[in-house]
Amino acid sequence: MSGLVIKLGPKERVLINGAVIENGDKRSRISILTPKAHILRLRDAIHPEAATTPVRRVCYVAQLVLSGDATPEDARPQLLRGIEQLSQVLTDHDSRSQLALATAAVLRSDHYHALKALRGLLPREERLLATDEP
Repeated sequence: MSGLVIKLGPKERVLINGAVIENGDKRSRISILTPKAHILRLRDAIHPEAATTPVRRVCYVAQLVLSGDATPEDARPQLLRGIEQLSQVLTDHDSRSQLALATAAVLRSDHYHALKALRGLLPREERLLATDEP
């Protein structure tokens, strides 16, 4: 059996094909067997007003596909352009690896794994954008 396995904490919410599903009082695992289902863990969701940095903006576009608010066809050029722009700045080996994973995922219309790879860049971006304030 293949598919995506989501582990949910108590009361955690997930968006699956436009429906918000809330877990009960105990931890659980859900196996998603339907290929290309739109799935977004709501604790990981980036709100529009929080998409203020380059990586967050690209993550947000991938998230729109997962939430069903954008089609993969419409999002693909924007995602690939955003990843290309990030690759011009994030030139270290680890970042390049994450960007390559994200690109491959977008090209195969696997937006969940594209978002997962892009989210891996958020801590690095946060460090790069941090300012030394007295």
